[in-house]
Amino acid sequence: MNKCHIVVFSGGSAANNLVDVFGKVAEDKGCSLSYIIPISDNGGSSSELIRVFGGPGIGDVRSRLVRLIPEDVSSPETTAIKTFFNYRLSADSTEARHEWLDIVESRHLLWTSIPSPKRELIRSFLNTINLEIVKRVRPTSSFNFQSASVGNLFLTGARLFTGSFESAIYLLGAITGVPSNVNVIPAINSNFSHHISAGLEDGTVITGQNSISHPSAPSAPTPAPLTTASSAVNLKDDEELISPLTSHARTLSKELTEHDHIEDANLPGSLPTLRKQYIAFTKTHTSDLPSRISRIWYINPYGQEIRPSPNSKVIESLEAASAVIFSIGSLYTSLVPCLVLKGVGEKIRNAGARYKILILNGSLDRETRAVGVEFGAVDFITAIAFACKGGAVREEEWREYVSHVIYLEGEGTPKVEREVLGRAGVECVRIYGRKSEGEGGGMLYDGTALGQALQAIIGGGKKGLLDRSRRNTLGITGVAG
Repeated sequence: MNKCHIVVFSGGSAANNLVDVFGKVAEDKGCSLSYIIPISDNGGSSSELIRVFGGPGIGDVRSRLVRLIPEDVSSPETTAIKTFFNYRLSADSTEARHEWLDIVESRHLLWTSIPSPKRELIRSFLNTINLEIVKRVRPTSSFNFQSASVGNLFLTGARLFTGSFESAIYLLGAITGVPSNVNVIPAINSNFSHHISAGLEDGTVITGQNSISHPSAPSAPTPAPLTTASSAVNLKDDEELISPLTSHARTLSKELTEHDHIEDANLPGSLPTLRKQYIAFTKTHTSDLPSRISRIWYINPYGQEIRPSPNSKVIESLEAASAVIFSIGSLYTSLVPCLVLKGVGEKIRNAGARYKILILNGSLDRETRAVGVEFGAVDFITAIAFACKGGAVREEEWREYVSHVIYLEGEGTPKVEREVLGRAGVECVRIYGRKSEGEGGGMLYDGTALGQALQAIIGGGKKGLLDRSRRNTLGITGVAG
């Protein structure tokens, strides 16, 4: 590790918009940079890979690697490579299968501008997973190529060939030219699936990341539906499961039996909600949670709580960190699954990083908005601290996990309790942004302003930047604390 090292906790799509900002800050300070990415997502095309092959949810890892490919508009090869690994097959499953065969057999237009040596190297791993897909075809189960990510298929093929998830990540990074001073680290280094559950304050338990963040119906018919459309199960339902005489127990028993006849990568008797395809989903138009999330934990395939160890590189990165950044994105399904792993919270609290910076979301989502509840900065910080500590955290302890909050003001943004945070020693930095035109409103970060704020906090910006920010210069509009 370099003497200066920045660690960023983030998920995939939201934080991808800030990759250039983090990269420039690291470059200006001469720092190395590590992204710690969760692997618990069981939605989208990853759900089908998990169902058929097992293994971690790789969508966010692939998304970050492809986003890190250096921009070079003058290079047709670079553009083609980026397009290739970002490409999704048709939303029609039959058409998607034919399109996949064109790619594997080197007939697809995606191969244009990719030179032959690199094309054949990539194709070798696509052929590996294609062979594995064919081998796993059964009367009860076949692979659904609908909306499949070519990059996800490549990573899975490389993982199966090498037997190592991290080797697959290294290979994709090497092929695409990801800078050597940037590390993409899966929170858990595993060839197995890791799922999460969320406990709500009203006692409800929601199983699986897809059901927590963007619940959707299975993408293909399932043997038997649950008694409700949601995969949420509350404590009362759990009590009912004990009795074989209840209709719920009979329905669940039938569904488990039907699923156990399907030959895929799932263990017999594992939870039905973890065994379904959730290929088609939307992150908008989701209903509010009935109650706020109180805790996130990992589960085994049968729903029992476990506490996995993190990737050893996560601990090494935190030990070397000069600054830790909690990026924008899903609080409970992107950040918290990384923080609840054994020893991660302790390292954040006790390692040498002086700056622990929360970049507050520019809008609220399903995870931070329940019926009658809208999260503010204090709620974000207490959720992070609770996950790190594994229990309730006093106000005077907040700064041990979050020292600075960068935020935006505008319609749809979380409120920032500046006085409360100032009393706890957490500094608040308000910067300029722009209004989001997307569904749900909110605000978007301006890259220049965010970069200047990070430089000022970490100490790599121009001298006196935070003082001058009080006069509304350089895009930073206020500091408190």
